[in-house]
Amino acid sequence: MYIKQVVIEGFKSYREQIATETFSPKVNCVVGANGSGKSNFFHAIRFVINDLSHNLRNEERQALLHEGAGHQVLSAFVEIVFDNTDNRIPVDKEEVRLRRTIGVKKDEYFLDGKHITKTEVMNLLESAGFSRSNPYYVVQQGKISSLTLMKDSQRLDLLKEIGGTRVYEERRRESLKIMQETGNKRKQIIQVVQYLDDRLRELDEEKEELKKYQQLDRQRKSLEYAIYDKELHDSKQQLVKIEEERYKVSEKSATMYNSVSDARAKCKELDKLLKDVTKEAQILSREKEAIEKQRTEAIKKRAKLELDNKDLHEKIKGNKKAKEDAAIQLELLDKEIQGSNAELTRITQLYDEHVRAEDNLTREIMECEKQLSILYQKQGRATQFANKAARDQWLKKEIKDYQQVLSSNLVQEQKLRDELKQLEKDILEHDAYIKGRKSEAAELESLISGYIQGYNQFKLNRDELHDKRKSLWGRESELSAEIDRLKSEVAKAEKSLDHATPGDIRRGLNSVRRICDQHGIGGVHGPVIELLDCEEKFFTAVETTAGNSLFHVVVENDDISTKIIGHLNAQKGGRVTFVPLNRVKAPLVTYPQNSDVIPLLKKLKFLEKYTSAFGQIFSKTVICRDLDVATRVARTDGLDCITLEGDQVNKKGGMTGGYYDYRRSKLKFMSIIRQNMKSIKMKEDELNKVRDELQKTDQEISELMAEKQKNEAKLAHEKSELEQLRQDVVNSEKQKLSISKSLEKKEKSLDSILTQIEHNRANIANKEKEMGTELVDHLTPEEKESLSRLNPKITNLKEQLITCRSNRMEAETRKAELEMNLSTNLVRRKEELEAVKQSAETDMLQGEAELNRQELADGNLLVGQLTQQLKRVIEDIDQRNKKLEDFITEKEKLKRLQDEYQSTLQDEEKELEQLLSKKNIYLSKQEEYSKKIRELGPLSSDAFETYKRRSIKELYKLLHKCNEQLQQFSHVNKKALDQYVNFTEQREELQRRQAELDAGDDKIKELISVLDMRKDESIERTFKGVAKHFREVFSELVQGGHGFLVMMKKKDNDDFDNDQDDDEPRPAETEGRVEKYIGVKVKVSFTGQGETQSMKQLSGGQKTVVALALIFAIQRCDPAPFYLFDEIDAALDPQYRTAVGHMVRRLADMASTQFITTTFRPELVKVADKIYGVEHKNRVSRVNVVSIEEALDFVERDQSHNE
Repeated sequence: MYIKQVVIEGFKSYREQIATETFSPKVNCVVGANGSGKSNFFHAIRFVINDLSHNLRNEERQALLHEGAGHQVLSAFVEIVFDNTDNRIPVDKEEVRLRRTIGVKKDEYFLDGKHITKTEVMNLLESAGFSRSNPYYVVQQGKISSLTLMKDSQRLDLLKEIGGTRVYEERRRESLKIMQETGNKRKQIIQVVQYLDDRLRELDEEKEELKKYQQLDRQRKSLEYAIYDKELHDSKQQLVKIEEERYKVSEKSATMYNSVSDARAKCKELDKLLKDVTKEAQILSREKEAIEKQRTEAIKKRAKLELDNKDLHEKIKGNKKAKEDAAIQLELLDKEIQGSNAELTRITQLYDEHVRAEDNLTREIMECEKQLSILYQKQGRATQFANKAARDQWLKKEIKDYQQVLSSNLVQEQKLRDELKQLEKDILEHDAYIKGRKSEAAELESLISGYIQGYNQFKLNRDELHDKRKSLWGRESELSAEIDRLKSEVAKAEKSLDHATPGDIRRGLNSVRRICDQHGIGGVHGPVIELLDCEEKFFTAVETTAGNSLFHVVVENDDISTKIIGHLNAQKGGRVTFVPLNRVKAPLVTYPQNSDVIPLLKKLKFLEKYTSAFGQIFSKTVICRDLDVATRVARTDGLDCITLEGDQVNKKGGMTGGYYDYRRSKLKFMSIIRQNMKSIKMKEDELNKVRDELQKTDQEISELMAEKQKNEAKLAHEKSELEQLRQDVVNSEKQKLSISKSLEKKEKSLDSILTQIEHNRANIANKEKEMGTELVDHLTPEEKESLSRLNPKITNLKEQLITCRSNRMEAETRKAELEMNLSTNLVRRKEELEAVKQSAETDMLQGEAELNRQELADGNLLVGQLTQQLKRVIEDIDQRNKKLEDFITEKEKLKRLQDEYQSTLQDEEKELEQLLSKKNIYLSKQEEYSKKIRELGPLSSDAFETYKRRSIKELYKLLHKCNEQLQQFSHVNKKALDQYVNFTEQREELQRRQAELDAGDDKIKELISVLDMRKDESIERTFKGVAKHFREVFSELVQGGHGFLVMMKKKDNDDFDNDQDDDEPRPAETEGRVEKYIGVKVKVSFTGQGETQSMKQLSGGQKTVVALALIFAIQRCDPAPFYLFDEIDAALDPQYRTAVGHMVRRLADMASTQFITTTFRPELVKVADKIYGVEHKNRVSRVNVVSIEEALDFVERDQSHNE
């Protein structure tokens, strides 16, 4: 360990901060001119490590601060950096910084930046090897001179200080002081014992008379005791009787009071029940009205459904009957149609035969008439035309006319054939159109059936949703009523909790909530009562333990509480105690392991972050089974104990308890609030879900109704489309029939045209054949025969034609009638009957009827349910009304009971007052006789039984006789015996105390003897060590010389005066003891020859050598880690300075000891490892490292300047 660096600022001449370069662990030398601050640097080191400057006054501290130009220095510090690689300082660091800072009003130490006390600094330095008893590791200017002037006795004191004999002397002085005090006490005890012996001799003479007096006095006391005891016993018996009577009255009164209290409590409970039952009755009434309303609506709906069902059944029945009639009529109509078709077929065949016959007859008549015409024309050509050419010309003209007509007929034929093709095409198109329309109608009928089923399903879904919505409405109403009830209970519990809370605390809590809301202050968790929960059986224990701590507000940190307190003070908002979580810490408590003991904290439920707050309040309290267990635990474990009934036993032994009104339990109110708020939250969540479900159901109903309306619109549209399709089919069939008729007419016209064409072609052929023949004016016989035969034939054919035409027309008329009847009557009727038979309306009506039956069943079920509900509600209302009547009757009975109690209470109070008056009288008597018995003092053992059987009268007579006898001993000292016993005890006690003091005095003398012996041993041991090292050091410093130390004892009287002044007194005896040693003499020889010399015979330089030798000897005896020498070589001769330098160098190298020296001489400079120069400029000192050459030059200049 050595000094590594010194940092100075503001200390004496060192104004600015200077930090020396690292010191050498061996020899360091500081040089500088006088007044440069060299000694101040030396003083700065001493300022930190020496206790010389402790307990400085203000002016002394001011003197250490730098004084110079510029700003005033208000504080200064000196810091020493120690190399601690050898761990000599008990700090686990290789480098230790010790700083001392002073100001006008401060003086502080810092170790590695941490504040420590002065005592800790001194203890630290002593543990590192700096002994307080040996301050010679620091040798400042003047120390050498003082050693040279020391007397022998002072050198002995120096050895004593180094040897540590100061402790022995202090303990010896304390022992002597105790011996002196003990001697004084023994003298006092001896005086008191002598006085007691004299007084005991006097009291021994008065003792005989006193015995007779005491015997009579004991008899008097026994008699008085017997009298007082009997009177006391009588009083106690009377008090017991009074107490029994009072107890009976009180018991009766208490019973009645309890009955009345119970009655009042029951009245309150009945009032609450009345309110609840009334409220329930009102709710039931509203429910009854709602059910009646629902039932009325359900009955109306059921009646409507019954009517609708009846109408539907009638419609279905009518439809069924219509279908049955239609089937019968259709069967008959089919037969009629079959007959008509058969007749029409027959008539049509007949008509076709008549038409063919008529056509044949017509063609035959035309042929005959043509032939007849040709014959007539041929017969008349000769008369008609003049020649052949004229005839041919006319024939050509006729042929041309016939050809024009034929051409016209051919055009008509083609036109008719085109029209026929178009009509046939139109018929086919109508057939396809009718078929498509019928297919579409069938598809629409299927769709309509699906729509009808969907419509029925919509109605079912709608009814289900309506039922669901009604159920949800009922649940919503129930939840709203339940929430209102819970809120009213919460408000009631909060009001009760407010009444149970002290006013200023309640006002403070409300203010805290308001302040947090107004200013947005977070981190406030709330009162303790709101943050904890526990089982109900622990409510009393928790409330009693916590008291008003239940209303302490838990906050996150103390900044939040400070802010809120500021607002509270500004608003005068009441008082609140805050528990900041960053400040409180739960104490560590060891709980007893016992089944009868439970830590209260473990029975509380709270969040983990509140553990410290709850631990501060509850951790030192345990719950005990009963008071006996609580008393034992409080005494043995030092814990506060409480029972479940609220009886407390604190750790100091105090007990509190009594009746606790559980009805006013704050935790109970808070539990009600917490549970009801939780229930309200659950009910509100459920209510929100119900309302969401209602909204969803309403939306589903709306969507369903919209879908239903769309379905109804589609159904109506499809029905309209179906009717249109059916109408289109009917219209198309009509058009087809009309086209068929037109086709038939066109076919007839075509046949007529074809006949005409054929006729014209025949005429043209005849005319062409006639051309070129000869023009004759007569007919051939064949032609004449043919002419005569043709006329009758034509006449006959015409008659046949008329008959045939008449038949044809008759057949045609019949055919037209049949066709008309079939098309306009029978077929249409068949279609109508088939439509009736195949109508889907019956199925629709069946579906509607089925749905209506389902709705009717549901309606009947709903009516039944509502009827049952109404019956149940009416029964509940009747029960509630009956309960109300019973409650009112019971309440009236309870009121009568209270009135009776009030009437009897006054009589009982009077009786109790009388009993109390008697009790007070007997109590005063009891107190009086008890006091008299106590005043009698101690009694003999037979005093309690001797007069026990005597009567009061006899006892008074005996007492009177005894008092007369006692009058004869009025002059006797009543306290003689007591005084004799007391003085005897005091004498024995004092004699015992005197013996103890004598024994203690012997022990102290023995201790003093041991201390003196150990002191002498320490002095001899120290002297031997120092004397040995002195011889060695002196021989090293003075070549050829020798020196030694001589211990002077008391018997060496002749040598005692050699080193003292003539007028100096001899040393006195120390504390009454003859000292064994009286001084230490120095004997030296610088030449090694001749007699040795004492200190008075030496020169100044020689004395300095001796003083240095003594210092080095002391240092070798008690070595330090480093040494500070301030100009120790100032008075030495050159050869001795060289010797001192070599010794310092040798000690530094061999013992690894650091030396820091100041000097003006070159010898120490030459042996130094590192040299520092101190310079002074502008009243400010600085320290810098200089080379050995610069240091030697400075020393030489300084010596030449001084010379």
